Amino acid sequence: MAVVTMRELLDAGVHFGHQTRRWNPKMRRFIFTDRNGIYIIDLQQTLGYIDEAFEFVKETVAHGGNILFVGTKKQAQEAVQTEAERVGMPYVNHRWLGGMLTNFQTVSKRLARMKELRAMDAAEDGYAGRGKKEILMLTRERQKLERVLTGIADMTKVPSALWIVDTNKEHIAVAEAHKLNIPVVAILDTNCDPDDVNFPIPGNDDAIRSVNLLTHIIGEAVVAGKQAREERQLAAQREAAGDAPAEAEKKEEAQAEAAEQSAE
Repeated sequence: MAVVTMRELLDAGVHFGHQTRRWNPKMRRFIFTDRNGIYIIDLQQTLGYIDEAFEFVKETVAHGGNILFVGTKKQAQEAVQTEAERVGMPYVNHRWLGGMLTNFQTVSKRLARMKELRAMDAAEDGYAGRGKKEILMLTRERQKLERVLTGIADMTKVPSALWIVDTNKEHIAVAEAHKLNIPVVAILDTNCDPDDVNFPIPGNDDAIRSVNLLTHIIGEAVVAGKQAREERQLAAQREAAGDAPAEAEKKEEAQAEAAEQSAE
């Protein structure tokens, strides 16, 4: 069964690129034609690249990896949060904090501070002995940290790969991923640089319907990966359980044989 159909891509406007005066010449090979000053992306190629990206994400998750969803532009914020939360993956949808990957140790300290402030706010006597001004400052600090870090609150290590909406806007995230050799899966609009992406999906990164569809596809790849991981674990458990009786039987046979030899 196909991951997505050509009709679904067309209905979501995935084929619409940027104006012809706003483009990256490196994207030439992904462009089908131009119409009324707008580049039209070759969706036949897009279908193939979607399959490759889907398989990569699926296998990454199947082997225990995690995918960080990134999209801070207005058109991407809701889709990134919704899909990441649906499939239990971390996300960044407001502001990319410099060093989020390359200086994860410092980011981890901020995460710990956010959790500390959350616990303080939730406790009945969390603010005991503090003045109104101090409580206000602590509340603001917590809210500021939550706005940036909520999506990665449970992330204990750098991700296995990134899903990015708009590599131009998220250029810092892309650069950090490259520095750490973390694969990047991303939508490639006609103004993007394909050299920045390991698993590109040529498409519209501005239209909400396009962003929603492509991000949902990546979410489905995560779901498929988790299912594959569970199936492999169950198979391993069954194999181990099946080997146990056989080993016990061999041991009993060996003991019986040894007893016979002793009797002789």
